[in-house]
Amino acid sequence: MLCWRVHQTLQLHPDSRCDALTAIDAEIRRMHAGLWVRFTARGKIADILRSPAVLSRRAEELWKSTCFEAFLRARPDYPYYEFNFSPSREWAVYRFAQYREGRTCPDDIVPQQEWTDSDAQLQLQANLDFQEAADMPSDKEWLIGLSAVIEETNGRKSYWALRHPAGKPDFHHPDCFALELPPPSAG
Repeated sequence: MLCWRVHQTLQLHPDSRCDALTAIDAEIRRMHAGLWVRFTARGKIADILRSPAVLSRRAEELWKSTCFEAFLRARPDYPYYEFNFSPSREWAVYRFAQYREGRTCPDDIVPQQEWTDSDAQLQLQANLDFQEAADMPSDKEWLIGLSAVIEETNGRKSYWALRHPAGKPDFHHPDCFALELPPPSAG
């Protein structure tokens, strides 16, 4: 089974400012019923606000501070999923029936994550398994949005995404699902 592998760079929202980071890159691999993603933030990592590490667990409102996010849906018009990952090792998974409506918290998707950091780099690797998710069929094209909220130690927040819609940051907006990944092909 062949998988798709893509490298992307997140863009800083035009109304945001971030003195701590110079770039956020992402690498994505789509396998049969899963996705592997790696975010790499580069810059002065000591200037990024990060919650102390805890055991990996589900949590709410992670987007209020530093976190990496992935949004996924299958084409043509399936519900979509939102994943939030905090440097604290806390995570959240939400399923939306449509744009910002019908939110549920699925119990059958538990992401695996690994964080590493240094003075110049903060990195997250996450594995997402959709084996049990009927609305993420492996034979359909998947649309993906990758984003990040970065809170600096001075309290300033910046918003990063593959693509931003006009206006304020809105990672749920259909324009943010900027990456198209076809189904893996047999090889």
